[in-house]
Amino acid sequence: MMPHPLMPKATAVWLVENTALAFDQIADFCGLHQLEVQAIADGEVATGMQGLDPITAGELTQEEIDRCLADPKARLKMAKPTIPQPKARAKGARYTPVSKRQDRPDAIAWLLRNHPELADAQISKLIGTTKPTINAIRQRTHWNMTNIKPQNPVGLGLCSATDLDRAVTLARTRARNRAAREAKAKAGAERLAAEAAAATAAAAGPATAPAPETPTPQPSAPETPEVLRMSDAVFQPPAETPAPDAPAAAAPGSTPDADKPDEGGQGGTPASGG
Repeated sequence: MMPHPLMPKATAVWLVENTALAFDQIADFCGLHQLEVQAIADGEVATGMQGLDPITAGELTQEEIDRCLADPKARLKMAKPTIPQPKARAKGARYTPVSKRQDRPDAIAWLLRNHPELADAQISKLIGTTKPTINAIRQRTHWNMTNIKPQNPVGLGLCSATDLDRAVTLARTRARNRAAREAKAKAGAERLAAEAAAATAAAAGPATAPAPETPTPQPSAPETPEVLRMSDAVFQPPAETPAPDAPAAAAPGSTPDADKPDEGGQGGTPASGG
């Protein structure tokens, strides 16, 4: 971005009144619109404003003006300053007025309680304090701990709401990124461990497969008498054994009265008649 004069309208008034530069050249150098420069030339804008000489202020040189007068398409360039310029303040803790320095412990306690995600460096930059003070309040070892009451630093005027929101958003983003990196690192470690275990198992060789077990023959159930095999021609039931007290069967052809004794108690055959 091209730098512009410290007082652009006053510089434009001087250039319009003391040079023959084109309106677009003056507008580009002063950071104004071409129509605004034309209105200044017509006396409609900046009426009664005292012009500021950019040559005396060290913002422009006469040689640069002459160069642009010879070439209407050329653009004015700021002159290099010959006087020492104020140095930009280094990054660090914000300056806190003396009248508000006694409120910083209250603001620190409020930030530690409501926004624990904030880093000590962020708190130090927000309200212009030091890390030892923040640690003392966090550990409750501050010399005035009994009188510290947490209060919003925005309400105390130690920082703006925009700066506080920006710091909180940045802290939360860093926390999310840190959690994502830790999860990614953990997943990578688990994957490497699994790959190492697989490589170790492959180097050990395939495990010997166990011999197949021979099935134990199961005894067959005895056949019941009711079950007949198809190959048997005739089913013969077993012969019955006679009881020991039963009388022997009579011989064929004998009469039942042959061995029976007579009524007189004499056995044998009857005497033949004579």
